[in-house]
Order: sequence, then C-alpha cells, then structure tokens
Amino acid sequence: MKKNGFIFDLDGVIVDTAKYHYLAWKNLANKLGFEFTEEQNELFKGVSRKRCLEILLQIGGVTATQKQFDHWMGEKNKEYLQYIENMDASEILSDVPKVLHFLKEKNIQMAVGSASKNARPILEKVGLISYFKTIIDGNNVTKAKPDPEVFLLAAQELGVRPQECVVFEDAVAGIQAAKNASMTSIGIGDAKILAEANYNFRDFTEISLDFLNAVIYE
Repeated sequence: MKKNGFIFDLDGVIVDTAKYHYLAWKNLANKLGFEFTEEQNELFKGVSRKRCLEILLQIGGVTATQKQFDHWMGEKNKEYLQYIENMDASEILSDVPKVLHFLKEKNIQMAVGSASKNARPILEKVGLISYFKTIIDGNNVTKAKPDPEVFLLAAQELGVRPQECVVFEDAVAGIQAAKNASMTSIGIGDAKILAEANYNFRDFTEISLDFLNAVIYE
C-alpha cells in the first residue's frame, strides 16, 4: 500500500523547542520550591500543557487552587513564548529540510500533528510552514496522545486513509498514538525508549532517501 501522507510531530522532531519547554518548566518548579530534572522532563514529551503542569505539581508535592493552576500555566507559557520569539531557521534539526524537500518532490501530502499550541508561529519563524498542507495542534484537539485524535484529524485534512500515513515522533505517547491510529511510525531518538515504533533513527541524518522511498512504496 503506497503511503500518501506523512505526519510530523514538532517539538524534538522538526525543531528543538523541547529545551525551551524544559527551561520554562524548570524555572516554574524552582519558583514553587523544588527541582525539576531533565530526566523528569522526559515525562512531558508529547503531553498537553495542562497535563504537564499536573505532573509537575505531583513531582513537587504542590497542591493548587484552580486560580493558581491557571496562573502558573499562563506564566510558563509566557516565558516559553519569550524563548521562541527569536527562533529562526538555525533551530531546524539536522537534515529535516532534506526529508521535507524529498517528500514534496514526490508529491506526498504532509502535515504537522503536535500537542503544541504554538506550532504555526514556530513553523513560520523557521520558514517551513509552506511544506505542510495542514497543521493540527493543541488548538484543534481535545484528547492528548496516546489518543490518536491528532493524527486521525491530520489524515482527514490530508484526504488520506490512516493506513496510508507515516508518523515521525520522538515520544512514547506519540508512537502509541500512531499505532492506535493504524499508522506506520518512525521513532526519532533513543531506540530503546521508542521500541514500539516500526522504525527507529537517532535523528534525520540517519534517514536515507532510499529508505524514505522504500517506506512510501512498501
């Protein structure tokens, strides 16, 4: 079955905005009186902002009123937006443009499927938005990965059946969401952590055009 739709997560796949999320969450944790490590930050991959804050407060043993919760969530996002304000093409992860250009030349429909609510402005800042027919992000979905909603919506917008889609993901929840959507998954990152993916690569520099061609026509 030819694969006619390729869907990309954003953070940690196309651009390295994960570092900015981590800094903002870490600073909030410090303000609330506890440490937040990079290892703990792994729990946040592919997770909604609301769920991230819930996990952060659990880690710190902090209880919050709804008013405090909303304030802290807004505070974190404000700091994150300050970090990404100056993003440019230098933030694109290695060899991502090579893959996007190859797929565009093959007339493959592409989408972004991300929990981020800032996917569109980030893609505009780094100059990649023109590659994608649709962007499905945290503004469009109500269910977080591993629920397949974000990928199913992307497939629908692309006009492609789920079984004809390939997903690039760096998070366990994202790989599970792709599986739940009956899509082929390509894990970007640690193969041990992303063992459920159909294919694994450390990053896009390991992905050959021959491999992409084989995936399209497998």
